[in-house]
Amino acid sequence: MAHQAGGQRPAPRPAPATPEVQAYLEDYTAFLEAVPFPSLVVDHRWDVVLTNGAFRTLFRGVGPHPTAMPADNFLRFVLFHPDASAVLGEHESSWCLPMLAHFAATLERHGRDPVLQAVRRDIAQDPIMEAAYRQGLPHWIRAVGAEAVEHDGAVRPLHHPDPRWGTTECRIVVETPKSLAELG
Repeated sequence: MAHQAGGQRPAPRPAPATPEVQAYLEDYTAFLEAVPFPSLVVDHRWDVVLTNGAFRTLFRGVGPHPTAMPADNFLRFVLFHPDASAVLGEHESSWCLPMLAHFAATLERHGRDPVLQAVRRDIAQDPIMEAAYRQGLPHWIRAVGAEAVEHDGAVRPLHHPDPRWGTTECRIVVETPKSLAELG
């Protein structure tokens, strides 16, 4: 969208700086910009690597936060940003609990990752979030089932800033092409 408006397309976040990787990420950025729905690429830590214009539009009204901006780390945004519920409908049940479930599963696989450990410490320092993680999450996973950990195909509510969209639903589509998977 920025490119169409005459501005520069946002540069992909740092990755292994080989020319091939940079070219691939630039092409993937062009691909995302062509998608009319909010889209992002994250690594296993939910650090945001790429976003498209529709994503930036969806979150344009979000106020600043030192560690939880939607275009920096999407997990931190969902869990810790005070404006998250203004965009993410049914915030706790439709966004926080599924993200906590996915986080717990990821932490089992990448338990030594310092970024994930930092998120776990931040969860532990928030009494409500810690209670949700330790007590609420196991109960919720039993009630919802193992599919709670997977996001692909889930339909979740959003409050879009564009009145033509308003409160709507979005389907989460998880797609990891081989080249992106190899980059992590």
